[in-house]
Amino acid sequence: MPDYSSRKDFTSISPPVQCRNEVKDERKTKKGKSRYSAWNLVQIMKRVKLIVAYDGTAYHGWQLQPEAPTIEGELNKALLVITGEEIKVTGASRTDAGVHALGNVAVFDTCSRIPAEKFSYALNQKLPADIVIQHSEQVPADFHPRHCECCKTYEYTILNRKFPLPGYRNTAHFYYGNLDTGSMRKACKAFTGEHDFAGFCSSGTQVQSTLRTIYNLEVLERAIDKGRIITIRVQGNGFLYNMVRIIAGTLIEIGKGKINPEDMEEIIDSCDRTRAGATAPACGLKLIEILY
Repeated sequence: MPDYSSRKDFTSISPPVQCRNEVKDERKTKKGKSRYSAWNLVQIMKRVKLIVAYDGTAYHGWQLQPEAPTIEGELNKALLVITGEEIKVTGASRTDAGVHALGNVAVFDTCSRIPAEKFSYALNQKLPADIVIQHSEQVPADFHPRHCECCKTYEYTILNRKFPLPGYRNTAHFYYGNLDTGSMRKACKAFTGEHDFAGFCSSGTQVQSTLRTIYNLEVLERAIDKGRIITIRVQGNGFLYNMVRIIAGTLIEIGKGKINPEDMEEIIDSCDRTRAGATAPACGLKLIEILY
C-alpha cells in the first residue's frame, strides 16, 4: 500500500496517533475506604472503512454544511453518540443534493474499543432510516478513499413513458418523449478511454487536471408498464464535478435528436461546455460502487 501521508492534499485525515484514556484504579486503604489513582492507558487509533448506502432526497449532499442536513453530518453525529469522540468522516465521493448511493465509501479514525466490523451494526441503530451502513472493516492507516486508485460506477436512471410514476419520483428523471437509445449507444464509444473532460464539468471546478479515464459507458433499457426504464451506466477512475450528470444530459439530447452522435468526439475534444448537453437532474443519479 503506497504512503499517501506525504501528499500535500492529504489533510482531511490525520495520521494515526496514540489515544490516552484516563481510567480509575480502585484500591482499598487500611480503613476500608476506596482510594482512586488515575493512570493512562495507551491505545492506538485505528482507521475504519464504511460502505454507505443512502437515499439522498432529504439531504443537501454528502459534504458537511452549516444548518443543513447532509450524509456526512448524520454519520458524524451517530459516531459521537457511539464513541463519545468528535469524529469527522471522509467520503470517497462527495455527492450532490438529491443524489443517491448504494456503495459510497467513507473512513474515520477512532480510539474506540468497538471492533471495526461491528461499527456497521452500531451505526445502523443510530442513523436515520434513509442511511444504512452496508459494511465496516479496519483498513491500513494510510488508506485514503479519495487518493487511492479506484474504479467508480454510477448509474443514471430515466423513466421514459407518457406519465410519471410516483414510485420513481425521487429516483429517476422523468421524460415523456421518445428517446432513440440506438443513437445514444452509438455515442458511448467516443467517451471511453482517457480524455480531457473540461467541457463536461460545471464552471468553477477547481482541480489540478481535467483528464479522466472512462472504462465503460453503456445504455441499458427494460420494459415496464406502458413505458421503459433507461439506465446510463458509466465506470471510470474518477469524475469531475457534475461530469456524470452532464454526460447523461448529453446522451439525452442525442436521444432526442438534438445532438448528432457522430459529433461526440469533436465535442469532447473541444473542451467547450456550451457544446455538451444540459446537466441532468440529480434525482436520477446513483453511485453504485467503488472498487479499490
